[in-house]
Amino acid sequence: MRKFQPQAVTAAPKFYSVAQAAAMFGMSPMTLYRAIAAGEFPAVRIRGRLIVPAKAVDAMADVATAEQTVVDAAGWVV
Repeated sequence: MRKFQPQAVTAAPKFYSVAQAAAMFGMSPMTLYRAIAAGEFPAVRIRGRLIVPAKAVDAMADVATAEQTVVDAAGWVV
């Protein structure tokens, strides 16, 4: 059995908590929880906890910047 190895502090995060992601978007965590529950925002559920993939946030920002357009987060949900 592998022991849990915490990430180095300098490594870029692979996931954000809902509160962290909400703060980045300038919204309340409850608003983001509601969007996740409605299938309008990508997240990963591990038991009862939801986390937001950093790659999804980065990809949405990259597309919005490259295409100079508004990105609908619901399009990033599988």
